[in-house]
Amino acid sequence: MTKPVTLAAIIGAHGVAGEVRLKLFGEGVAALLRHKSFNDGALTLLKLRDDGKGGAIARLAQSASRGDAEKLRGTTLNVPREALPSLAEGEFYHADLLGLPVVTDAGETVGTVLAIENFGATDIIEIIRDPAPAKGPKTFMVPMIPAAVLGWDEERLVIGAAFAED
Repeated sequence: MTKPVTLAAIIGAHGVAGEVRLKLFGEGVAALLRHKSFNDGALTLLKLRDDGKGGAIARLAQSASRGDAEKLRGTTLNVPREALPSLAEGEFYHADLLGLPVVTDAGETVGTVLAIENFGATDIIEIIRDPAPAKGPKTFMVPMIPAAVLGWDEERLVIGAAFAED
């Protein structure tokens, strides 16, 4: 059984008629529009539009009032992995990397993939150190560039040893 992939999260209500504001994790509104049902059929998408700020506004069948929309705050919109397009060489879904053990090219275990962020230039892998240091940062970030992230598979993510140093 494969774990579902999160495409968006409900971050609040929009207006008084039950619409919700979404934070998108995929490639925009068009990618989300490919799906009408989320969370194993628990949520049904009726309408979706771009909010002009990198997110979206959605109408769900299960939300008819602002109160309904507020109750959905924090809910993620998930689809089965099989519902997503196939990947080309070098592409990945964030869900595939989250939780992977991280090792250096020198064979040292450094931690686990905690999150993947994108602040505009490229994806950034956030790694939680294992074991956590007594002092200093408990996490560190590595850019998703060939010099830093040397490769990954379903077992682990390999980074250059220089990127794991304090």
